[in-house]
Amino acid sequence: MAITRGSGTDEQRKSVALEYLKAFDKKGVTSTGGSILDLFAEDAQVFFPKWGLAKGKKQIGQLFTDFGALIENILHDYATFNWIMTGTDTFACEGT
Repeated sequence: MAITRGSGTDEQRKSVALEYLKAFDKKGVTSTGGSILDLFAEDAQVFFPKWGLAKGKKQIGQLFTDFGALIENILHDYATFNWIMTGTDTFACEGT
């Protein structure tokens, strides 16, 4: 799957989010065999409850290491996702 860098369309942003979720299901490996961290900009921020705010790829990697150690198996149901796109960098995805 080709990943778009920088600003993009709703569909491009959706493709990156979907690649992230699929990589998360595969213990951090993307569809091209890369790292899930390759999907993040250097200045990205990720918030997970009970962990806090991770700033930058190094902290995001630590968050994933800490959080991933707690998960034995995970699988998202991509076919049933509901995407709420706004035409901006902010969007939501709900599903199981």
